[in-house]
Amino acid sequence: MTTAEIEVSQSEQVDLQKPPQFAVVLLNDDRTTMDFVVDVLREVFFMSEESAHILMLRIHTEGEGVAGIFMYDIAHSKQSLVIQKARQAGFPLQCILREVK
Repeated sequence: MTTAEIEVSQSEQVDLQKPPQFAVVLLNDDRTTMDFVVDVLREVFFMSEESAHILMLRIHTEGEGVAGIFMYDIAHSKQSLVIQKARQAGFPLQCILREVK
């Protein structure tokens, strides 16, 4: 490498941007049990019993609640896992992703 090439490569700035983040949102419905929602929050999002119970009540009273914020691949995996567990248990629990701006 010549001195000129070294100077050019050192002066180049890389524009790094954080990847977009996505909120994993659980939606309230009339058939999914509160206990099941708490179990999902504990198993998929690794929440404590208390945190899961508080969020479950928020989902129940406000219609939805954010279980976590992740990069897309992780958020999508968690969304899929929540829906899979709900369907296996016979519940219509919905889980959506929202990009965090």
